[in-house]
Amino acid sequence: MTVIIAFCANVLVAIAKSIAAFITGSASMVAEAAHSWADAGNEVFLIIADKRSARPKDPRHPLGYGREAYVWSLFAAVGIFTAGAVVSVMHGVQELTNPAPVESPLIAYIVLAIAFVLEGISFTQALIQVRRRARETQTSAANIVLNSSDTTLRAVFAEDSAALAGLILAAAGIAVHQITGDAVWDAVGSIAIGVLLGIIALFLIDRNRHFLVGATSSRDLRRRVGQSLLQHPDIERLTYLHLEFIGPRRLFLVAEVDLAGNDNEEQVAVELRRIEREIESHDEIETAVLSLSVSDEASLEF
Repeated sequence: MTVIIAFCANVLVAIAKSIAAFITGSASMVAEAAHSWADAGNEVFLIIADKRSARPKDPRHPLGYGREAYVWSLFAAVGIFTAGAVVSVMHGVQELTNPAPVESPLIAYIVLAIAFVLEGISFTQALIQVRRRARETQTSAANIVLNSSDTTLRAVFAEDSAALAGLILAAAGIAVHQITGDAVWDAVGSIAIGVLLGIIALFLIDRNRHFLVGATSSRDLRRRVGQSLLQHPDIERLTYLHLEFIGPRRLFLVAEVDLAGNDNEEQVAVELRRIEREIESHDEIETAVLSLSVSDEASLEF
């Protein structure tokens, strides 16, 4: 729902900004129009990311399709850089060499104000979801944005934040141009928007790369999972634990455990499979693999 709201807001805003850019001739408005069209296109990638990553695992993909989310989100991040940042900076540099006055700035201000309201609605929805996720995982909202495995939520939050900041930069560029009479400031606003988008794009690219190459879990998540395993009535000891993200909020768990009792080999195998299925019933565990601990291995403590 967060992605859909962001997509609708970006399409409406992009149309309005494009009309305003044509009427006013403002470089900052051109940059903002490119920004919104890039964001709208990126939301399509994020919708695809959500759909494809949600497919259930099959024999060809035993760990599921979760990493598809990072692939498509990476495409979206590159889109911000190319269609948003590069276009904004290039147009701003062109305007620096041949600055032109902004016509009918009032139109630009009205469109920017309407865009701020629409982007604000989308940002508020993303912020609510970030805070909800933070409460569920007992962490901070900043940690969810920076380190969460939920790449689509991070992308929407980052894009909406950049959108609000970009609107302020565009308004400032046009306003300073009006005050000083120097059209260079409008071009500077376009370049500033491009630099902002570039920073956001590089951040999102790095986060998706981090999860694509096999990101491990945080210490806090490892502690919580370890404690949960040790609370299982059939597990006495835990000597090895590996947690790896294979999709948004989807973990691959490998552990070595010492089971309660002294059942024979066949019974132990059946017991391990049963416990694996119980662990996999958790919302965030895609696949669990358990094996027996060796008696001289040290126990993990959490």
